[in-house]
Amino acid sequence: MSAAQHERPGHRLVLASQSPSRFALLGAAGIEPRVHVSGVDEGAELARAQEAAGQAFSPDEVALVLARAKCEAAASELAEDATAEVVIGCDSVLELDGDVHGKPGTPEVAAERWRSMRGRTGTLHTGHWLIDLRDTDPEGEGGSGATLGAVASTDLTFAEVTDAEIEAYVATGEPLGVAGAFTLEGHGAPFITRVEGDPSAVQGLSLSLLRELLAAAGIGIHELWG
Repeated sequence: MSAAQHERPGHRLVLASQSPSRFALLGAAGIEPRVHVSGVDEGAELARAQEAAGQAFSPDEVALVLARAKCEAAASELAEDATAEVVIGCDSVLELDGDVHGKPGTPEVAAERWRSMRGRTGTLHTGHWLIDLRDTDPEGEGGSGATLGAVASTDLTFAEVTDAEIEAYVATGEPLGVAGAFTLEGHGAPFITRVEGDPSAVQGLSLSLLRELLAAAGIGIHELWG
């Protein structure tokens, strides 16, 4: 580890995601991450991984595979950057009737998604992958070389929203680019009647799970506080 790295308080966390919700969650928890988006093609990456495994993945496995792909791509691009110390990548998918639902992309898909979800309970799986890029010095201190991940799964019950409410919500544009076609912190909040699990995982990043992953890499989450 360089002298410059020793002089910096805490550890520099890189968020391999452009999600405003994840960035805001970390900020509210006292962590100011650096954002580095690698631009992974999620569909192509998932197809490649499933072909290599010789089987389709369960919804929670899909979330973890994509989180790992994003984290590894960002870590690879930052391998020679001494200021990048720890990288976290995340991905969320909604499981309903055993099927995987990501970002709807279009108003038509978002509206259909909500018509199928209303009055029902689904599970949001949020995959997390962490890579420790810190160098290990001759005394064996510094980086752990850890590369590890886990999934936080949260059950959500959706309200019996009306067609008019669905139409109005879709018109905001909010559900088009988020997993499951909803957010807990935006216009969609009134349409979610029950959350069983970690609320921060619903927003894209489980802070408690991040703490556990950091601890496994030998880092206290308090060391990231600005």
